[in-house]
Amino acid sequence: MKLGRLFGGQLPKLVIFDLDGTLLDSVPDLAGAIDSMLLELGRPAAGIERVRDWVGNGSAVLVRRALAGSIEHAGVDAEEAELAHRAFLQAYSAGHVLTTIYPGVMAFLDALKKQGIPMAVATNKPERFVAPLLEEKGMLGYFDWLVGGDTLPVQKPDPAALYWIMREAGVAAADTLFVGDSRNDVLAGQAAGVKVLAVSYGYNHGRPVSLENPDLLVDSLDVLI
Repeated sequence: MKLGRLFGGQLPKLVIFDLDGTLLDSVPDLAGAIDSMLLELGRPAAGIERVRDWVGNGSAVLVRRALAGSIEHAGVDAEEAELAHRAFLQAYSAGHVLTTIYPGVMAFLDALKKQGIPMAVATNKPERFVAPLLEEKGMLGYFDWLVGGDTLPVQKPDPAALYWIMREAGVAAADTLFVGDSRNDVLAGQAAGVKVLAVSYGYNHGRPVSLENPDLLVDSLDVLI
């Protein structure tokens, strides 16, 4: 596998993945739930393209951005945001039929599994959705550890999720790869001292992820097989 270029000719001993925007294109279902929440509150729908730019910092921040109609959300009322968040979670729980696996992902997961490399997911998505969504898409069996946005007291870009997974796996940062699509992922990986592989197709608030200086950038994960 071509990952050896990041590890001195060796393969990583642990690969951790972000979820939304990296493994799964989940924006269509997230946008549907956001629009359902907004309409319930008597507000106009946001639409998929605006929601695409708001995703990446967890569901509570996504909802606040939707209420503000902007990525900046400091002025949103806390009580209104809490009520809206509950409405969003209820709507999102209804299903994920529009969420799809990105091309190249399954081939890459299969290649890592064939090499016996353990894998994990570290996402800012609420933990309650992570395992069911992966199971629904036929991916759950690939991952030994799952960390959601509310599993720990902090979320990415804090590196706590990566530290936790590395401790559980017994793998050092020097032997770990983190795969993501956004500034939050690159910052978390850099803070944890791991190599960061970024994919160009995900969600980074409308900004090319190449500007975040990952260790390696690819357009599709299967080019690394």
